[in-house]
Amino acid sequence: MNKVPLTVRGARLLREELQRLKAERPQISAAIGAAREHGDLRENAEYHAAKEQQGLAEARIRDIEAKLSLAQIIDVEKLDAGGKVVFGATVHLVNAEDDAEMRYQIVGEDEADIRQGLISIRSPLARAMIGKWEGDEIEVAAPKGRQSYEIVGVEYI
Repeated sequence: MNKVPLTVRGARLLREELQRLKAERPQISAAIGAAREHGDLRENAEYHAAKEQQGLAEARIRDIEAKLSLAQIIDVEKLDAGGKVVFGATVHLVNAEDDAEMRYQIVGEDEADIRQGLISIRSPLARAMIGKWEGDEIEVAAPKGRQSYEIVGVEYI
C-alpha cells in the first residue's frame, strides 16, 4: 500500500474528525431505535435517513482509519530542503502574465482548501512545483489555458 502524506496539522484534524464520528455513534443508533418504534420500516423515512447517516458515518470512519494507518506524517517545521519545493512547503508564486502574487502550501488530499491557500499534493499546480527551486519557472495546464509562474519564495512553516 502507498503511504498517505499528511502534515502534522492534517493528521490532527483527521484524528479529531474520527473521534467526533465515533462519539456520534450512540446518537445515530438511538435515532434508528426511535424510528423503528414508529412501525412499518418500508415506509419509514426517519428510519431510512438514520440508516443512511449511519452508513455514511461508518464509511468515513473506515476511510479515516485507513488513511491514518498508512499516514506518513511530515513535520513541515523540521524540514530544511534548502529552497527546494517539497511536500509541506509554502510556495510564493508570481503569475508571469499579470504579476499576480499567490501563496500556497502543498498538503495532503484531505487537508486541501484552496480558500486557505492549501493545495493537494495531487493537484496540477503542486505536481508542477514539486522538485523545483526558488527562482524556477513552471507551466501549468489550467482551465483557461497554460499558465506560467515564477517561484519567488519557498518556506517551511
